[in-house]
Amino acid sequence: MENSPQSPAPGSHVLISQLIGFALFFLILFAPTPLGMNPVAQRLAAVTALMAVLWLSQAIPIAATSLIPLVAFPLLGIESAASVSKAYMSSSVFLFLGGFVIALGIEKWNLHRRVALHIVRTLGSNPSRIVLGFMLATAFLSMWISNTASTLLMLPIGLALLSSFRELSSDDAQSESALESFSVILMLGIAYSASIGGFTTLVGTPTNVQFAQIWTQQFPDQPEISAGEWMMAVVPIGAIFLLICWRVLIWRLPTIPGSENFNRQFFSERIRELGKVSRPEKMMMAIFVTTAALWIFRKPLQFGGDPTLPGWSSFTQQWLIGWGVAADDAANFVHDSTVAMGMALLMFFIPAKRNENREMQYLMDWKTAETLPWGILLLIGGGFAIAGAFSSTGLSVWMGDTFAEKVSTWPPILLVGSTCLLMTFLTELTSNVATVRAVLPVLAEVSTRLEIDPRLLMIPAAISTSCAFMLPIATPPNAIVFGSGKIPMGKMVRYGLVLNLVGVLLITASTFLLLGALMGIRLG
Repeated sequence: MENSPQSPAPGSHVLISQLIGFALFFLILFAPTPLGMNPVAQRLAAVTALMAVLWLSQAIPIAATSLIPLVAFPLLGIESAASVSKAYMSSSVFLFLGGFVIALGIEKWNLHRRVALHIVRTLGSNPSRIVLGFMLATAFLSMWISNTASTLLMLPIGLALLSSFRELSSDDAQSESALESFSVILMLGIAYSASIGGFTTLVGTPTNVQFAQIWTQQFPDQPEISAGEWMMAVVPIGAIFLLICWRVLIWRLPTIPGSENFNRQFFSERIRELGKVSRPEKMMMAIFVTTAALWIFRKPLQFGGDPTLPGWSSFTQQWLIGWGVAADDAANFVHDSTVAMGMALLMFFIPAKRNENREMQYLMDWKTAETLPWGILLLIGGGFAIAGAFSSTGLSVWMGDTFAEKVSTWPPILLVGSTCLLMTFLTELTSNVATVRAVLPVLAEVSTRLEIDPRLLMIPAAISTSCAFMLPIATPPNAIVFGSGKIPMGKMVRYGLVLNLVGVLLITASTFLLLGALMGIRLG
């Protein structure tokens, strides 16, 4: 696994970007505080604008920009040093850390290459079909496990496939250019399909769970929205979006010279050259499968209104209650990061094979673990720090209230479209869960005042928070694939902007053409 590019942009662009960033910072910082905004939230907005410019321009290394909250938040009275530093070592960061260690183990023992060759032999060597195959597999995984976990599972396989293509293709400039384009598209396809697959089920992303909880709390007299009802209405939207995303990504994707010779027999021969599956490969496959199973079955799986398959976390809750943990707290003790770190640590204990000096090698060693993309972990931590401050300072609530006040007299279709637009671009910089918690109650109140069906705004808003594709900090899948070092920031922003706007239009249209009929939503 490669680290992301961390060097600043060359030339005068660096100085210009830095000046723009600090100009915005001071302009927002010393401007009159808008009506109803907390002054602390204004200072947060100033820091966020500075970081956004530095992240987008890479005027200083991306990981360095991510550390700004550790200095700016305490000095500007936004959050204490003790509080903001927790964002950099949260359970979500350790989920990434454990997942990256498992991915490094898969690469270390060459399992990813074998899996990738089998995938290409099945799908064929056509780049467009390969991207579609990876996107379908990632989206399906993301329907049942977190989009973070599904991306971490697919990333090393995708990187191995790229490595195989690079070794098998010619060294000319045309081949190199085609491979670079294919690398970007495949990595973005994995990230974007993880986000799209996640919103198609109630359990696929925490934002959907938050919506269901807020709906029940705000409207206790209304029927509860079941997992089956959600899937019937939203899976078609996800399928359409996935195909559109695929078409956008592969548009003008060049053919890799010589790939027409990579037929089924060719890849079968490459697999035979790898030899028999080694003991370390078998053990890493066991780690991979066990990790995936523990993630998938941690919580009860719902295919209809009631849980169909119980989750193993219910047994750990009973275990913890037996140790004296309060019942309400026991449900939150175990997290996906517990699984990721547990399996990562297990790899340090499992003997793999002896080397030529008869010394025992383990599935994971610290020399390999040190190659983790630490810069990406800092990027994720910086994103969490901003997202947490948006919630604690009330900036998200202020933006939601201001938005609701401006659009309250608009016709329903513009109301839904503007809601989708706000939620999509707001979650480029904020936590989508925190945004849902802050904004959905506001939308519920607006719906009541306007005497429209609350679901007309709340469901599109919840879905839109999963459709931020522009920035590495927008979603965990974006951050993970950006850490591969295969994606220039500019290309992620360009593809992401197009898909953000496509998502707004698609979700708005689907609300009136699909959701209304399937979920019985009043459209006026």
